[in-house]
Amino acid sequence: MSEHIIELKNVTKYYDDTLVIDNVSFYVNKGEFITFLGPSGCGKTTTLRMIAGFDLPTSGQILLNGKDISSLPPNKRPVNTVFQRYALFPHLNVFENIAFGLRCKKVINTYENDSGDRYTKKEKLTKKEISEKVRKALALVDLEGFEKRSISTLSGGQQQRVAIARAIVNEPEILLLDEPLGALDLKMRKEMQIELKAMHKRLGITFIYVTHDQEEALTMSDTIVVMADGVVQQIGTPTDIYNEPSNTFVADFIGESNLFNGTVTGEREVRFCGKTFQCVDSFEKNELVDVVVRPEDVHMCAPEEGMLRGKVISVVFKGIHYEITVQVGKFEMVIQSTQSRAVGEEIGMNIDPDGIHLMKPKYTSNIFDGVITKRNTVEFADGEFACDVTQLYPGSRLNEEGDLVTQTGEVIDPTGAEVTVEVGMNDITISDDAEAGGTTGHIISIIYKGDHYRLIVRTEEEEEDFVFATPDLWNENDYVSVIIPPEKIKLTLKRTEEAKS
Repeated sequence: MSEHIIELKNVTKYYDDTLVIDNVSFYVNKGEFITFLGPSGCGKTTTLRMIAGFDLPTSGQILLNGKDISSLPPNKRPVNTVFQRYALFPHLNVFENIAFGLRCKKVINTYENDSGDRYTKKEKLTKKEISEKVRKALALVDLEGFEKRSISTLSGGQQQRVAIARAIVNEPEILLLDEPLGALDLKMRKEMQIELKAMHKRLGITFIYVTHDQEEALTMSDTIVVMADGVVQQIGTPTDIYNEPSNTFVADFIGESNLFNGTVTGEREVRFCGKTFQCVDSFEKNELVDVVVRPEDVHMCAPEEGMLRGKVISVVFKGIHYEITVQVGKFEMVIQSTQSRAVGEEIGMNIDPDGIHLMKPKYTSNIFDGVITKRNTVEFADGEFACDVTQLYPGSRLNEEGDLVTQTGEVIDPTGAEVTVEVGMNDITISDDAEAGGTTGHIISIIYKGDHYRLIVRTEEEEEDFVFATPDLWNENDYVSVIIPPEKIKLTLKRTEEAKS
């Protein structure tokens, strides 16, 4: 295995009271092309900035070749960064932009005096040395002969190459690239993806790359670190990340996926979409699982020959394939194929065992810490909900005054009792009326699972998450209230002696 050049150990980062990076640990091998991939706000750029030294971790360690550099300033780290906005000097030509850092740099030279004694002297680079280094850097980015060109005359792709040349001319051990292709058009971006990968091979140094573009990550990377909400979701090769996603977020974020709720019915056997399929993953019988089927792994056939049967409801040509959506009972299946079908046509579908990937569900219910606030109400997740407090004491009831009476006739006031609150994923609804529910928050995640959407609503103050299923399509970042019927809120006393009598 390659030597680790960078290692993050239990790194956490807060901006004021906001948690941005949550206990992240991973390593980067020397000479590797590693990509931090995730949606906006997931923490990938913050992680890059901490490696560069522009931000310091709140806790944890960042190691460079085994030495802790967590508090080391950026200019003391052997790294250079290329940003989305290239920050080139418009008043300097290409040569002077690249040479700028070299003119400020000092190197230690060793000399010998007439007596044969050796001594060292810190000196600036000579004009010849600077010229030679700039020439080599320009050759690496295919810009020979551009030395005297003005920055304003260059295309976006050429400016990006100048920015890379300026970064590599200082011969860093690590090159950090923060969405460097974001300002380019689609065609230029695809060309630069290939060029960057080739450049990485020529240079042989470590590339750490940040992007939200899945195709970019899959095209260029040796290793991908998928992030969401400041947490590493999965680390692996592009092939592993695509073919063996660790959870529904990764499956949904990387490429297209059909996601379903499934039940294991036997050894390497799973039931979803109303049918039982052979698979290659082994789980306990009757275990609930998330099922991932990539659209290219669904094979169309005659209706009578398919394990599944459905009606085509949409056909979209994507350039290299058709994207065909099929209604299978109450479920929807998306297929990618070079063959088209007509809307309204009935077709059969087959899925090979190795095209079915099973995962343990990340969410099975919602668990919160709560406090009984007054008669038949419980406070949790930044809100207050009506509930049934009789479940705290088996056999208890409410009298006519609303007091809690135990099985033995004792009257109890449970106000202030600490409880564990559990709510099922099918027991929550939301409303755009902020006053309709017990608490409010923003929708931060939407994943379609064949016949329903799995939503996550996050409250504002404590940032508690409600995960639930709904047939209705909402928009990410919608501000909603959370509604839970009292009978669907399950309460358990944390410590019975805390209840006041």
